[in-house]
Amino acid sequence: MKLSTPIFAATTLAGAALLAVSAPLAASAHVEVDPSSAAAGSYSLLTFSVGHGCDGSPTTGITIDVPETIASVTPTVNPGWDVTPLTDGQITYTALTPLADGLRTTFALSLQIPADAAVGDTLAFPVLQSCEVGETNWSEAIVEGEAEPDHPAPAVTVTAATGEAGHDHGDEVTIASETEPAAGDDVLARLLGIGGLIVGAVGLVVAVASRRKATV
Repeated sequence: MKLSTPIFAATTLAGAALLAVSAPLAASAHVEVDPSSAAAGSYSLLTFSVGHGCDGSPTTGITIDVPETIASVTPTVNPGWDVTPLTDGQITYTALTPLADGLRTTFALSLQIPADAAVGDTLAFPVLQSCEVGETNWSEAIVEGEAEPDHPAPAVTVTAATGEAGHDHGDEVTIASETEPAAGDDVLARLLGIGGLIVGAVGLVVAVASRRKATV
C-alpha cells in the first residue's frame, strides 16, 4: 500500500504534463491570425499562420476571405508561393511545392480596419486550406459562451480608435504642433538675434579701444 501513493502521484504528474503539452499543440492546430485585435481606422499587418496539413496531407493552397467592409488589401509575397491580389473578396496563395504536414508558414496582409467599425465588432477572415488530399474550411464562427468549434475562422476584434491611425505604404505625414512658433515670430526672433550680435560686436570694439587708451 505504501507504494501505491508514489505510483499514483507519478501517474498524476505524468497525466498533468501530458495535458500541459497537448493543450498548446491543440490550440496551434488551428489557422490563426495575429494580432487578434486592432483599432478602428488603423492600418494593420495581419499575419495568418498554418502549421499542419489536412489530416496529414501536405498543403497546396490557402484562400483567405476578406470582409466586405475592407476595400483594399495588399498581400505580402511569400517565397515558394504564388499570390493572387484581392479578387472577388479573396486573396489566394498557391504553393509551388506543397507544404508538408508539421511545417509552419505565414501569410501577411496589409489593410485598414474600417473607421466606422464599432468597438467589439469581430472581423472574420475565413480560410480555405487546400491539400493534396482533401481540404479544411476554417470558417466556423466563434460564439461567446459556447464551446469553440472544430474549425474556427481566424478573426480580429475591433478596439477603440486611438486617434493616431498609422499610414499605409510608408507614407510620411508631418503635422504642425500647436506649440511651434508662427512664421512671423520666427523672422522676428532672427532679427533680434542679429541685432544682439551687432550690439555685442560694437561693445567689444569700444572695450578694446578704451583699453588701448588706458595703456598709452
